[in-house]
Amino acid sequence: QVQLVESGGGLVQAGGSLILSCAASGRTFSDYAMGWFRQAPGNERDLVAAISRSGHTNYSDSVKGRFTISRDNPKNTVSLQMNSLPPEYTAVYYCAAAPASYTVVVLTTTLYDSWGQGTQVTVSS
Repeated sequence: QVQLVESGGGLVQAGGSLILSCAASGRTFSDYAMGWFRQAPGNERDLVAAISRSGHTNYSDSVKGRFTISRDNPKNTVSLQMNSLPPEYTAVYYCAAAPASYTVVVLTTTLYDSWGQGTQVTVSS
């Protein structure tokens, strides 16, 4: 497994932007597909964006056009640029890692075997 630490959460006004970052350590970062999840109170943890080892991406319909996931393999980081944030995006955001083949974008939550502690994002109206 790889150790993951998220940062960049906080309070933002509706319509604003945030960039979340996730730093990985312990294993070879480039061997893992990565994903960003969010979990609001009372809701399940849902995948919002994923990126393969090769840089292919996938987004949930709810965030398509607002979020951009990217990775920097030499720096062992994955980021999530979030724009035009509405209040309903308030949640704890988690990054996760999944061992995968080079071009595979992992969309199944149970395939992610390493998780960060989460970072709170609060969007005020």
